[in-house]
Amino acid sequence: MGKFLEVKDLKISFPTDDGLVKSVNGLTFGVERGKTLGIVGESGSGKSVTSLGILGLYNKRNAQVSGEILLDGTDIVTASPEQVRALRGSKMSMIFQDPLSAMHPYYSVGHQIIEAYRVHHRVSKKVARKHAVDMLGRVGIPQPDRRVDDYPHQFSGGMRQRAMIAMSLVNDPQLLIADEPTTALDVTVQAQILDLMHDLQEEFNSALIVITHDLGVVAELADDVLVMYGGKCIEYASAATIFEHPEHPYTWGLLGSMPRIDRPQMERLVPIPGLPPSLINLPSGCAFNPRCAYEPRTGGLGTTVAPELAPGGGGNHLVRCHLPAPERQRIWHEEIKPKLEAQ
Repeated sequence: MGKFLEVKDLKISFPTDDGLVKSVNGLTFGVERGKTLGIVGESGSGKSVTSLGILGLYNKRNAQVSGEILLDGTDIVTASPEQVRALRGSKMSMIFQDPLSAMHPYYSVGHQIIEAYRVHHRVSKKVARKHAVDMLGRVGIPQPDRRVDDYPHQFSGGMRQRAMIAMSLVNDPQLLIADEPTTALDVTVQAQILDLMHDLQEEFNSALIVITHDLGVVAELADDVLVMYGGKCIEYASAATIFEHPEHPYTWGLLGSMPRIDRPQMERLVPIPGLPPSLINLPSGCAFNPRCAYEPRTGGLGTTVAPELAPGGGGNHLVRCHLPAPERQRIWHEEIKPKLEAQ
């Protein structure tokens, strides 16, 4: 089966007074319909910039975009603004991180869903309103025929996120991008929203991209995982491989800093030392080298040569690291995994 979305060597940069910000620097991945890709990384790794690039939301005057973003065969990078607008909402849609700022406070929730539907369908307001009420009901909002006339501030955080999902799905998009969809929600509401997204994806058979820094969300939803650091993919594999046989030191760090609730916490979480790199002045060699405890084992390559994305320990596993694959696997099984299991 061909990929519904194919991203090839995507680069997105922003010229500033301080220099060129290389937010995304040569990213390649694809997603099939019915499948979920998790994109993981710290703030500033390029996750959200990637999602906005796929939606074609960057102005050519203030952003430099190159590479290919093929959505069902149409290249978003070279398409006209009118073509991209026609695709946005109908073939692809986005659930934003903060529904309170993503929704207009002046208009009712129903008005905004109706407007999103009528942009792509020539129907009366009455027909569109019925569809909006149906969608609000499907995402689990009680009394949707009454709540359709409420304003965003009258909804709780979880209900606003549900309304945002209803708006995103109102045109049955074949690609859905969820940017930190559960960040501001409490744990029980998070679980409900993740279950809802999974159920709706199965119903619509849409391709789903979940952008998050929370590996718990990835474990719940993703088939494949792309780990980003400094604007690049540093590890790509199935979700099972990322959790069972990760090979990049940064991925080990993310797993080590993830809280566990399935057993008593014996030790404190171990944060990754240092700060994410500046996207204007990336470190020479491997971008992760200033924070990597294993850099001394690379024989100087870590600070001088940028590593390529190369096959890891089998399957579709790709890793950007100078350490040889057998050495990475040994470190994981003998040094890292026992520590994580003891936490």
